[in-house]
Amino acid sequence: MHAKDILIDGFGRVREEVHAAVEGLGPDGLGTRPAAEANSIAWLVWHLTRVQDDHVADAFGLDQVWPAQEWEERFGLDLPPGDTGYGHGAAQVAKVRVREAGLLTGYHDAVHAQTLTALRALTAADLERVVDERWDPPVTLGVRLVSVLSDDLQHIGQAAYVRGLLQSAAA
Repeated sequence: MHAKDILIDGFGRVREEVHAAVEGLGPDGLGTRPAAEANSIAWLVWHLTRVQDDHVADAFGLDQVWPAQEWEERFGLDLPPGDTGYGHGAAQVAKVRVREAGLLTGYHDAVHAQTLTALRALTAADLERVVDERWDPPVTLGVRLVSVLSDDLQHIGQAAYVRGLLQSAAA
């Protein structure tokens, strides 16, 4: 198995878990926060998708799906253009509300499709290309992709946990 195939598999698993985390939930379930300072499922899925969109687009020199496919307008969030959720406090987290789960999965699926297209074209040498010189050592494409995948997996795990809390509270 090649490194790009491992990455493709990993991002595919994130997509599967995104769908599982939001399936069957309405606006209230998606927006519920288990504590005042906690993140909602909607925020977690939106954020992990925004970060993937931002970082993959930057690393491959692509347009972000968020503005290019008008997801920003569809979501209609009261947040600055280009916001990814990084550093959000409780008030900003509360602004991420959605009408239905399909908005989250639709955006995630669009970002996933762009990610897969980029990954399928990768060569082993591409993974060594430096994409961010602000760090010491500079960040290669391979390291950036693993970082995004790791962040996505952490956040989707958190969303699954919140969903479990909601289900156990309803039982």
